[in-house]
Amino acid sequence: MVAAFKEKLREIDPLYTTFEGLQTLQVNLGNRCNLSCAHCHVDASPAGKRIMGQEVMEKIAGLLARRPGITLDITGGCPEMNPHFRFLVEATQGLSCRRMVRSNLAILTEPGMEWLPSFFRDQELVVIASLPCYLEENVDKQRGGGVFEKSITALRQLNELGYGDSLELDLVYNPGGPFVPGSQKELEQSYKKELLARYGIHFTSLFTIANAPIGRFREYLEAKGAYERYLATLATRFNPDAARTIMCRTLVSVDWKGFLYNCDFNQAIGLPITGADGHILKIDDLEEAARSGVELFLAQHCYSCTAGEGSSCTGALA
Repeated sequence: MVAAFKEKLREIDPLYTTFEGLQTLQVNLGNRCNLSCAHCHVDASPAGKRIMGQEVMEKIAGLLARRPGITLDITGGCPEMNPHFRFLVEATQGLSCRRMVRSNLAILTEPGMEWLPSFFRDQELVVIASLPCYLEENVDKQRGGGVFEKSITALRQLNELGYGDSLELDLVYNPGGPFVPGSQKELEQSYKKELLARYGIHFTSLFTIANAPIGRFREYLEAKGAYERYLATLATRFNPDAARTIMCRTLVSVDWKGFLYNCDFNQAIGLPITGADGHILKIDDLEEAARSGVELFLAQHCYSCTAGEGSSCTGALA
């Protein structure tokens, strides 16, 4: 029986179960995507209907204008497929110390999306790009046939625009099965060596992110009868050093309607931040949600963030 994650944190230090201070506002633009990846925790697909509107984006821009120094992390689904994606990026220009867009790369090669790489460059966006392996077979198995080839094409386009040199280009590795990622440093060395030798591609850093046992990945685990075993693996690999810096202590996630969560995983399972009276907090309530010392909303899937070297939206924690 796996111990309750929140109690595990409390045993180490009760502070680990509380919010520390807002550093990153992660904005999920919806679940529409050109891909239907097997591991996707938000069940994104071309049929996705959750699409953030311009009204919520205007509130996000206003918030960033009032609170300088916050990182803006734009994600999805495929955030570029939101019809107001350009509006959000342009509206937040100059309002954030660091703006990141999480791209699946393949979208940059789709008809009508040719403008994206240059737009990224002109807006000085940090690009965080999914590439779960440097081998074509492994990527296509997880993400769909032909996705690896499209990803390589997109990476070459980004390299030509200065990404990987003067502009930051980070790649994301996530395991292809129910296991904890290996050493981020060693994987990064392998990625850099193989991508340069095979395709002439270079990038800034590699982030290793563990698969949370939710969404399609949980469905896969349950179909294999492996859910409890994977959860036990994560709990066995619990790392106190990673627990100290879990991302939910400094990040707030915003969904397509403007509701707030402690992370994108909580958003995916419908575990929002609620106020003292039990109502779900929205973007207008950010000051209440991001108060130092407020209790975090935690669950068993959080073990994925503290296993091994730890896992966050910017890679290993320990």
